Amino acid sequence: MFSSEPNSGTTAATIIPSKASSPSQSWQNAMKNAIRCSSELLRFVGLPDRSEDLNSAEKLFAGGDPKPFPTFVPIEFAKRIRRGDPNDPILRQVLAVSEESVESPGFVSDPVGDLLSSQSGGILHKYSGRALIVTHGACAVHCRYCFRREFPYAEHNAQKTQWAEAIDYIRNDSSIEEVLLSGGDPLTLSDAKLEELINSLASIEHVKRIRIHSRLPIVIPQRITDKLVAVLKEAEAMVWFVIHSNHSHEFDSSVADAISKLRRSGIPLMNQSVLLAGVNDDIDTLTDLSNTLINLGVQPYYLHQLDHVRGASHFWVPPETGLQLVEEMRSRLPGYAVPTFVVEQPGESSKTVVR
Repeated sequence: MFSSEPNSGTTAATIIPSKASSPSQSWQNAMKNAIRCSSELLRFVGLPDRSEDLNSAEKLFAGGDPKPFPTFVPIEFAKRIRRGDPNDPILRQVLAVSEESVESPGFVSDPVGDLLSSQSGGILHKYSGRALIVTHGACAVHCRYCFRREFPYAEHNAQKTQWAEAIDYIRNDSSIEEVLLSGGDPLTLSDAKLEELINSLASIEHVKRIRIHSRLPIVIPQRITDKLVAVLKEAEAMVWFVIHSNHSHEFDSSVADAISKLRRSGIPLMNQSVLLAGVNDDIDTLTDLSNTLINLGVQPYYLHQLDHVRGASHFWVPPETGLQLVEEMRSRLPGYAVPTFVVEQPGESSKTVVR
């Protein structure tokens, strides 16, 4: 979706018009109309149907442990995949493949220790001064490397009690200054529900910041409604917004417009990426992504070493490679455009910087 030309050792990304569905389609309808199986996805992008092989990956553990992880890809996102290209970096993130059946040592169902830090009411409390609310389990896209692909959302989500238990937990712990809204994806909640939750959190005296982690501005950009922007802008607590993108091809003009609406409202924007084999494990791709982000006013925040979640070992990139790539990024980009290379380790007091 971008054209790039060399520019003093870096690449400059140019956003081209969106090929997404009609802007009249609401984000709710975009969720309803999403692609839900591998064969449909392959047909959509003009590739041969290998559904017998690929659908087995989606249903690999059906009836057993772990749970199946079905395909879910919004049309808006799928239209950014290059037709006929089996190695497209967006397609690789969302297409179920037979490699997911490979049992790799150390790749487990709960790679970051979420369940060890789980509290009642859908709270994950790992780090000092911060707590995370698992708002609910719905996502707007199923990324095949997702570290919560086996998370038991039915037992651990705050929506079960309409966030009452989560609010009480945070209200009763005055050390919590920052609350993260995650899931799933918190932006799959309605504007009204988000407003209710954000206002409840902001009314707690010791909560100074609310951080929203969402893939929606990337995969279904029309989710960034005027009402949502107003809710975030007018919140009593400071709202920070973290998007998740891994490749510059994920951006088109509709995504740029959504990000611009947030940025113009004064909401700080950051991006998290995951280092993924065959997607962004080369210097030109990572540099192009950072340039795209900073040109849109988004701070490159973290580049994550892949979490060891079962079914995702084919995305693994050795940390030594990641370190070399980050070092090369420093030679091409200003310091603020280089993300911090981190890994999440269960039981640690923070993300661990990879050195």
